[in-house]
Amino acid sequence: MATKLEVSSAFLSKVENGKKKPPKEWREILIREYELDSDKIKELDQCMYEAQNYDSIDISNWNDNDRMMMLSFARKFNSFDRNKLKKFLENEEGDDE
Repeated sequence: MATKLEVSSAFLSKVENGKKKPPKEWREILIREYELDSDKIKELDQCMYEAQNYDSIDISNWNDNDRMMMLSFARKFNSFDRNKLKKFLENEEGDDE
């Protein structure tokens, strides 16, 4: 894939791991090189949109315990009660004052 995209495997790896955003030019290359049908193009567009518009948190320098805690939190995020989470965050903001 790196060869088809004319990038180094290191750069492609950074994109795959969320450390770099994929260049917008990749869209047309991927469609052409992998002969994507309309459903796959929609899926690609959604992935490209998310990769371009969402930020990530670099936890690579965190200690193992903090990294595991963050990953556990991320895995369970969708199951959290939103009202309780909102109240928790409001309380945290109040503690900073």
